[in-house]
Amino acid sequence: MAERSFVRWWFENRETGELTVAQFPNWPLFATGLTAVTHRIVDDGSRIQAITGFVGPLLWIYWAGDELIRGVNPWRRVLGVLVLLWQFRQVVA
Repeated sequence: MAERSFVRWWFENRETGELTVAQFPNWPLFATGLTAVTHRIVDDGSRIQAITGFVGPLLWIYWAGDELIRGVNPWRRVLGVLVLLWQFRQVVA
């Protein structure tokens, strides 16, 4: 029973009481995916590639910060922290 309550605590939406792993619609995450795909299919060195290379990480940071601040459960907030750390590592590396 303790395992079940741990899972519930970790994934329970504090607003609705339902289990929440992902939420839709999630426009920042969709926009991040769109910039990633665009970045890969346009010509190397193009202006569009430069823009998507800049905007994509900003969208990740926006999404992660939003999850950290307004995440509906611990899982979403930890996910936000992990993505922020990942983006920080990308900048430092």
